[in-house]
Amino acid sequence: MTDRRIHEDLAINGPDAPVSGWSEVTVGEARSRARRLAGSHRENFSVLTRLVPRDVRDDFAAVYAFCRTADDLGDEIGDRDRSLELLGWWRAEIEAAWAGEPNHWVFRALSPTIERFQLDRRPFEDLVSAFEQDQTVDRYDTWDGLFDYCRRSADPVGRIVLRLLDEVATPEQLERSDAICTALQLTNHWQDLHRDLLDRNRIYIPRESIDIEDFEARFRRTAEQGWACDDTFLEESRRLVRTCVDRTWAKFEAGGSLPASLGPRAAPVIEVLANGGARVLRLIEDWDYETVLHRPTLGWTGKLGIVLRAWAGTRASRRTPSKAEAVA
Repeated sequence: MTDRRIHEDLAINGPDAPVSGWSEVTVGEARSRARRLAGSHRENFSVLTRLVPRDVRDDFAAVYAFCRTADDLGDEIGDRDRSLELLGWWRAEIEAAWAGEPNHWVFRALSPTIERFQLDRRPFEDLVSAFEQDQTVDRYDTWDGLFDYCRRSADPVGRIVLRLLDEVATPEQLERSDAICTALQLTNHWQDLHRDLLDRNRIYIPRESIDIEDFEARFRRTAEQGWACDDTFLEESRRLVRTCVDRTWAKFEAGGSLPASLGPRAAPVIEVLANGGARVLRLIEDWDYETVLHRPTLGWTGKLGIVLRAWAGTRASRRTPSKAEAVA
């Protein structure tokens, strides 16, 4: 269940929460809440905050609060029907915010960002669409179907990030950004293979690559009885995950030239995101593709190394004013 101490009134009450209480939250208070929320989660790259130009950190925190809350409405409620109801409410909150009438404090925090960057609401709606799909689709027939899910669950985030970093991206840059974001999403799926199936009853590897029913039955049986009960399953699962990892490397490679094509504000941030995901994918390889057994994660030394490699670019980016400031 969502942690009320962290999320306060974010997720559980949803449309049943006292709207009058939200209306009393000022924009400044809302953005302060968003900063606390962003700092409270031990994401793979919470340290990314230090690489984000100071003048847009509140904007990043507000977008994070939106994404974190929508994700929790989908994954942490424990009732798919209730999640769909809450996500429908969250979609209505998007409509209200873009009409200039934000209700929930997350959208009050987001409202200056919407105005400052003239954000399109479509990427936010796409994210909600993906979280809604998680409530009704837990198996995928084809890779194309999985990629379409990533197009809505991951790619919008990259496009929003580029916008916040003052990048008027070309179609080619957007395509590379989408490739990186899809790769990051796929990496998360292979990293979370064990947890997704046992805790969330989801398998993201498409039927094109496996007999899902057989895979699930053998997975659950070996998890309950021990790996000795099916001594061939682990080796077969390694080969399967290796195939998935190879497909994911192709996506990382397709987006690999993006950081070098960006300005000094955006390049370090995108580089850290891409390199961090690639490092996790490399860890899956180093652990012999055994994500049916455990979840490989980066330690602080690994994160620090990635950040340090991008650190030289941050000095220039911090000295570079935003386009909005330059115009002012």
